[in-house]
Amino acid sequence: MLNALVTYAAEEGAEYNPLIPAWYDIIWSGVCFVVILVVFWKVALPKMKTLLDERSAAIEGNIAKADEAQRKAEAALEEYTAQLADARKEAGEIRDAAREDGKKIVAEAKDAATAEAARVTASAHAQIEAERQTALVSLRSEVGTLALDLAGGVIGETLSDDQKAQAVVDRFLADLEASEGAKA
Repeated sequence: MLNALVTYAAEEGAEYNPLIPAWYDIIWSGVCFVVILVVFWKVALPKMKTLLDERSAAIEGNIAKADEAQRKAEAALEEYTAQLADARKEAGEIRDAAREDGKKIVAEAKDAATAEAARVTASAHAQIEAERQTALVSLRSEVGTLALDLAGGVIGETLSDDQKAQAVVDRFLADLEASEGAKA
């Protein structure tokens, strides 16, 4: 269509070019442009600048708050890490102390068991020795009685004198013990 207009204008030889606007349209368009430019410059641009400044300040404030929150979080993390390290150290110390206490308790229990075993052993030895002595005394009296009865049967007399009989029994037992000692 534009080609048709240019071709038509060239054929007519007219002074009017449809692609170039008239002077009054250019002037009024310039006036409107200047008025819009002045209104934009005086009204819209300051409001836009104020709005952008507020938004920039809000963003910077939020960034500052975020930085502060980040610093607080890092400080809390460092404090937590320090507390955790202290807790681990304290737990290790408690564990070591418990091991030492356990070793002491085991050692004390061993000592108490050893002492109890020694006491029981000593008591058993004392009881065995007492029973041995009792058996020895009982055996001496029985052996003495038998020996006197046998000696009385061999001699044909009864040995009724207790001191004499006791001396014979003691001499017999001493000879018996001496002969056992020589064999061993």
